[in-house]
Amino acid sequence: MSSYTIVTGACGFIGANLVKALNARGIDNIIAVDNLKNADKFRNLTDCEIADYLDKAEFLGLIEDGYFDGAVDAIFHEGACSDTMETDGRYMMENNFRYSTTLLDFCLDQDVPYLYASSASVYGGGSVFKESREHEGPLNVYGYSKFLFDQVVRRRLASADFSSQVVGFRYFNVYGPREQHKGRMASVAFHHFNQYRESGKVKLFEGCDGYANGTQSRDFVFIDDVVNVNLFFLDHPERSGIFNLGTGRAQPFNDIATSTVNACRALEGKPALSLAEMVAQGIVEYIPFPDALRGKYQSYTRADISALRAAGYADEFATVEQGVTKYVQHLAAAK
Repeated sequence: MSSYTIVTGACGFIGANLVKALNARGIDNIIAVDNLKNADKFRNLTDCEIADYLDKAEFLGLIEDGYFDGAVDAIFHEGACSDTMETDGRYMMENNFRYSTTLLDFCLDQDVPYLYASSASVYGGGSVFKESREHEGPLNVYGYSKFLFDQVVRRRLASADFSSQVVGFRYFNVYGPREQHKGRMASVAFHHFNQYRESGKVKLFEGCDGYANGTQSRDFVFIDDVVNVNLFFLDHPERSGIFNLGTGRAQPFNDIATSTVNACRALEGKPALSLAEMVAQGIVEYIPFPDALRGKYQSYTRADISALRAAGYADEFATVEQGVTKYVQHLAAAK
């Protein structure tokens, strides 16, 4: 049997970008694993080269039956339910926690690099975003599923029989191409682009948790940077651990709005506007904060990336202005 690179969640946002980046390296013996219940996700792979596609359930069965023993170079595990509003805890734990654990067992048994998606949601409403247990306290069952698996990984990493590479990435707010299938879970930049093109205005939540309108701040990280970090660790299989994957900067949602609008205006040959000018002209509109999100919303995130830097990743991360401008140009070209 040939030797494969496996990407789970391959039709999804981060997974599809990883497949494309692996192709750029000349790697196309890729098993793409996903659940295509949302069939439109297939579009993310139409410009990619893969060896085979497997449904998630079929893939898990083959893993458990030993079909892939001795035939895997690495697994990028991006497959998960990422809907933070999902309330079916049984589904969430089966899809996120149990799935991840099965693949971890396989990779440790086979001495295969295992690079998986964790999430900044494990920090909940805390104000310190450092990969340490005392700072973790998820606010929803999605965050809990990611947190619990990270705890399993920590125990395995500390065990005497650990040998193969295991790397968890606590993704912060990722945005960029190939996320269009995510609907309401797509990034603010994606929604702002479409809102501006359709109505000439963009919408943000009013202030909450003591923040003024649009000043709630997140660590927004462009997809190209996320892919680059994943590939850096693939190239350094001797390095394991759980790492924040953000920029190390917190920028307000207002920055997403102004960057998106001004990137669109540049394409229209119009001059840039300040936030105050956009608000005065009704281009930026603040809407009431949803009751359903109260108590479950991270109003501030900023990745502590000191561990990532200590592991040797030295590249700079795109700012919101840089990343959103590039993203808007991509979205406009695709229309």
